[in-house]
Amino acid sequence: MTMRTTLTKVFLQEDINFLLTNRIPRRLLTRFMGWFSKIEQPLVRDASIALWQVFSDLDLSEARRKQFKSVHDCFTRELKDRARPIDCDPQVVVSPCDAIIGAHGRIAGTELLQIKGFTYSLSDFLGSPLLVERHRDGLYVTLRLTSSMYHRFHAPHDSSVERVTYISGDTWNVNPIALRRIEKLFCKNERAVIETRLCNRDLLTLVPVAAILVASIRLNCVDAPLNLAYRGPNLIPCSGHYEKGDEMGWFEHGSTIVVLAPGAWSFAESVDLGGVIRMGQPLFRMPAR
Repeated sequence: MTMRTTLTKVFLQEDINFLLTNRIPRRLLTRFMGWFSKIEQPLVRDASIALWQVFSDLDLSEARRKQFKSVHDCFTRELKDRARPIDCDPQVVVSPCDAIIGAHGRIAGTELLQIKGFTYSLSDFLGSPLLVERHRDGLYVTLRLTSSMYHRFHAPHDSSVERVTYISGDTWNVNPIALRRIEKLFCKNERAVIETRLCNRDLLTLVPVAAILVASIRLNCVDAPLNLAYRGPNLIPCSGHYEKGDEMGWFEHGSTIVVLAPGAWSFAESVDLGGVIRMGQPLFRMPAR
């Protein structure tokens, strides 16, 4: 097979993937999947999970339970105790979730990289001038959860949630194929801006971004699910206190979390584009004080 033929095949596969996951009634399909995944009929449940395992690397060996009421129950599964060791170094800020590491680095003023060739701004992404200034020239990392991964996310460090801002939006797929084709995709999708304050007073912001089939974000410090049916308020005062590794919430499926950190921090040595990181592993290192 020639290089030209190989490239043509790759781009054709990307076209098909993009058409199947984006050029469809995204919100309608997402609502349908939310309903379908909660069906507790054993045949539907078992066939769906079996099909899911055929087309992905779904591994349930670490799950706390082996039997699930529905596909949704499997999506949002908890893990066995100590399945994710938490780095206890007080200078280390850990990954909040299992993920593939996407674009990351230093924010250029207020511009972040979505993927090579595409940028987006803190202003469009966060919608808060004050928060934009707090993260100007800071660090960012994009953590992409695939459909088969563990979907719960946890506190990266001892911290308190000061405020959550819910931003309604679309449900584009957030895989690399869509990121290469849709400008400012993260700024278009449904998302929750979670402002956390660490014990040393540093500000760390987590932004879970929803996607097709997964426009539902559950936060333990917010009573209502944040989904397509949510009607406000957009600004949600809350008071959640977490120790490093405590569960903060979960996605109904897989998606992305963008983490914004102070510019004085540095990335852990293991952070590498395209690498896999597990919840509890080092993500940032804070300077000694």
